[in-house]
Amino acid sequence: MKALDELTFDNRFARLGDAFSTHVLPEPIDEPRLVVASEAAMALLDLDPAVAETPVFAELFGGHKLWAEAEPRAMIYSGHQFGSYNPQLGDGRGLLLGEVYNQAGEHWDLHLKGAGQTPYSRMGDGRAVLRSSIREFLASEALHALGIPSSRALCVIGSTTPVWREKQERAAMVLRLAPSHVRFGHFEYFYYTKKPEQQKQLAEHVLSLHFPECLEQPEPYLAMFREIVERNAELIAKWQAYGFCHGVMNTDNMSILGITFDFGPFAFLDDFDAQFICNHSDDQGRYSFSNQVPIGQWNLSALAQALTPFISVEALRETLGLYLPLFQAHYLDLMRRRLGFTTAEDDDQKLVERLLQLMQNSGVDYTLFFRRLGDESAALAVARLRDDFVDLKGFDAWADLYKARVEREANGSEELRRERMHAVNPLYILRNYLAQNAIQAAELGDYSEVRRLHEVLTKPFEEQVGMEQYAQRPPDWGKHLEISCSS
Repeated sequence: MKALDELTFDNRFARLGDAFSTHVLPEPIDEPRLVVASEAAMALLDLDPAVAETPVFAELFGGHKLWAEAEPRAMIYSGHQFGSYNPQLGDGRGLLLGEVYNQAGEHWDLHLKGAGQTPYSRMGDGRAVLRSSIREFLASEALHALGIPSSRALCVIGSTTPVWREKQERAAMVLRLAPSHVRFGHFEYFYYTKKPEQQKQLAEHVLSLHFPECLEQPEPYLAMFREIVERNAELIAKWQAYGFCHGVMNTDNMSILGITFDFGPFAFLDDFDAQFICNHSDDQGRYSFSNQVPIGQWNLSALAQALTPFISVEALRETLGLYLPLFQAHYLDLMRRRLGFTTAEDDDQKLVERLLQLMQNSGVDYTLFFRRLGDESAALAVARLRDDFVDLKGFDAWADLYKARVEREANGSEELRRERMHAVNPLYILRNYLAQNAIQAAELGDYSEVRRLHEVLTKPFEEQVGMEQYAQRPPDWGKHLEISCSS
């Protein structure tokens, strides 16, 4: 394991030059202190977990100190926000401190969010507040534990620095990790500003470092785009299968790697609601839960437009056509597994759709339904879950089809079925009210609840002794929390 001063830097994105990013030093926050750290994320950098409790850890990730080899840069990009093109966005409160590679040869961006003003802050103060930093930390690590591709979060550092949002709050910084922080909006920026040389330089950078296998294909850029389409189809299938709503699927928030990226007013579904909108600023419901699927395709189309200098329109259109079938295949496979099936039948999609409609009409808790469905035999489970539904006749009809479907599986014992289902159906998810409870305690200086919640969410599929309160349906107040982009 390494100490903090033993990290090995290789700042590949910084070497692209000033056309791609601007050198900016982080602005330190006052009296930095550790709120929470992820041992699993620290392991990605080969860091000894004990260093998180040292003063230098808070100083480094609170903007007070910097490695000599670090080259902090604010990245420039543009993007479509709620469908409208914004010509220049960029890191308004984040800095790419540098790239570190570990003993396994993996490169990880160190990206400090809340690091102060940059040339792209657009009248903002460049700060992040404690609540948004905690939410991003918890979400990053919780999604990873669920098997959903995501940026990672190393730590949250709190402070006494005051910042103003709707009210006075405290500034914080979150250190996030990803193999790359390049977004769809990076390509859009150089396309729309008509800078073909930089556009090609960026494309070659991404291709060689992040999609090297595509270099062996006859058309490397087309192969890269196909891989991006495939990754996003699978990512959004996992969002939909696990009830995750991102909230701000602007193209500047879409990772070129197909990972969940830039956490704002996200939410996991409590009661199933296909029309759920987690961002209270989203008046039209553009980024509602069910709309995430077509918006994923829309965003890929925006990226395709930016790649027209390298790939024919016909080839781009054909590749985009793969998105929906790939999404449907991944989604149905996940939902089959969530229902305990190990084989495929033609009517499985209808069975899933009918169940979701019944859940929608009855306000059934999305996560707990699937977990409880695997607690015991299919017959006993549906009998126990029946009382959650308003349309009893409709549920009974579905339950008969489900029990018959399970019988046709004939794949092992009830115990094996339970193990299979519990391995894909979490007991614990990051519900908004749980995050809010942890945030309220942290704002009063008590970080124990953030740390406890983080620990529970790192093992979402395992029943944890004494943690029953994290596996409950939310109270009424917890179902209707309005989350904004403000951070």
